[in-house]
Amino acid sequence: MIASHRFALFATSMSAALLLSACQPVTEDTEVIPVEETTSTTSEPSEAAHDMDAHAGHDMAAGDTMTDEAQMTDMLKDYTESMTSMHNEMMVSMGYNDPDTAFAKGMLGHHRGAVDMAKIELKYGTDEAMRKLAQDIIDSQQVEIDIMKKWLASHPDAPKPKPHTEAMQAAYAKGMNTMHSDMMLGIAEPEADMAFARGMLPHHIGAVDMAKVQLQYGTDEEMRKLAQDIIDTQQPEIELMQNWIGRTSFDGKETNNLTDSAQ
Repeated sequence: MIASHRFALFATSMSAALLLSACQPVTEDTEVIPVEETTSTTSEPSEAAHDMDAHAGHDMAAGDTMTDEAQMTDMLKDYTESMTSMHNEMMVSMGYNDPDTAFAKGMLGHHRGAVDMAKIELKYGTDEAMRKLAQDIIDSQQVEIDIMKKWLASHPDAPKPKPHTEAMQAAYAKGMNTMHSDMMLGIAEPEADMAFARGMLPHHIGAVDMAKVQLQYGTDEEMRKLAQDIIDTQQPEIELMQNWIGRTSFDGKETNNLTDSAQ
């Protein structure tokens, strides 16, 4: 009940943050500065603390629970800020006309979100496999971030829509909706390593989907190569997370949707 209550509050806060950011005017500057301070969840399980009996024998357990919940609130706050910043930057790319520029701009924000999430895992997580994955993501995606920033500096967006602009934008919009919905479920997990794995899994699936859209509509050879590299790198990491979640989760059914969507 506490977990479901926490997620309901978090989902409401996250949805509000994304809706507010989507309503902001979008500029097409070459560089978008990630949001440093954004709407964050402030849900705290204080009701449970108020209802607890004041028996001395329960004091230690209550203290441990409150400590764990305070840490979880901080982690959810960090993830919420990361997702909102990523959403803001990716929304800029949704208005682009050129498929290659839209891919580079959207994937740039997407990669920055992955690096932020990996840093959150290194801050809160303890599982060695997930911590290693987080560091690998930082190392590999920072290199690709530099590639996209350099490419975008000399490739402005097209002034007018191209023949496949509308189809490209629709494909990205559909993928973003699915990714954000699944990520919200994932990062609401109460355990840090599981939150990272179940949040990063749909994030990676979203990256592969974006890369496939680029291969379908993009024509720039450098961006097409980057798209294929993303597929080749992140698909094994998707499988790694799926296997880790399957071994770690107490209820294998909760991973079925994410597992099926990656097939």
